[in-house]
Amino acid sequence: MTTTSARKTAAWAAAVLLLLAACTGGSDAAAPTPTPTRVAPGSSGTVDLDDRTFTLDVPSGYDADEPAPLVVSLHGYSEAGASTATYLGLRDQSEEKGYLLAYPEGLVDRAGKQYWNATPACCSFDGADPDDDGFVTRVIETVQAQYAVDPKRVFVIGHSNGAFMALRMACHHPDLIAAAVSVAGANDADPSACAPGRPVSVLQVQADTDEVIRYEGGSVGPGAPYPGAEQTVADWRAIDECDASPTLGTADYDSTLPGPETVTSSWSCSHGTEVGLWTIVGGAHGPTWSDAFAPDVTAWMLAHGREA
Repeated sequence: MTTTSARKTAAWAAAVLLLLAACTGGSDAAAPTPTPTRVAPGSSGTVDLDDRTFTLDVPSGYDADEPAPLVVSLHGYSEAGASTATYLGLRDQSEEKGYLLAYPEGLVDRAGKQYWNATPACCSFDGADPDDDGFVTRVIETVQAQYAVDPKRVFVIGHSNGAFMALRMACHHPDLIAAAVSVAGANDADPSACAPGRPVSVLQVQADTDEVIRYEGGSVGPGAPYPGAEQTVADWRAIDECDASPTLGTADYDSTLPGPETVTSSWSCSHGTEVGLWTIVGGAHGPTWSDAFAPDVTAWMLAHGREA
């Protein structure tokens, strides 16, 4: 590579980092102080897991004699666990619907931003290769070891970089994950990287005018492409052996747009699974959610536990 090419590549990479930070809120995520204690019902606490941390919200109605669903929320690039869990409305819904909510923290890159090493496209921009797959798995296993968790109702949801990570978890851990929700993320561009061996329900939520992670697919750098929303859904429809025709509907999920602006498509699939696509027409990478979004997206997850 020539000196000029190297400079152009470095400048391009810096621009990508700034764009992603701006579109995910741009907040520098400070790791919370770990308090390795079992979290009581009706409270929230940070759990120290070796050199990493995650926060757990336990609803006040938690009963150790009645296994509860577990939802794992994965933050976007440059964000922290609590900010994304709050942005998606998951914390209030945890108390209302009675699910355990875990939101782990990614590692910090050289730009000072928290990230997940999800796919070659997003978002280990330093070229590091941490085992975030293993870390998120350990988060789930740790909660399962300390609380009564329904093993058929463990779900992952993420925004942006966290959505890439949620889909990776569904690809690699169908034994753990019953359903995954990707809000503005994508599968690995290599179809062979996603061969779960059993159906997993998946919901893709994305604006068709997303300015960061393109609805039609794109690339965050040379050799780092990602598929579009419709291709990601098509890949999961093939994996889950879904019906050819979807059930269509509309919803109002973005409070800044005249609604109902969201087109909903759902496909019934094998073993009681479902693949869905909620397209926010004219929306952005970080929608301003209506009051309907959090209740509906959490209801979707809770309705898609595994059959066995």
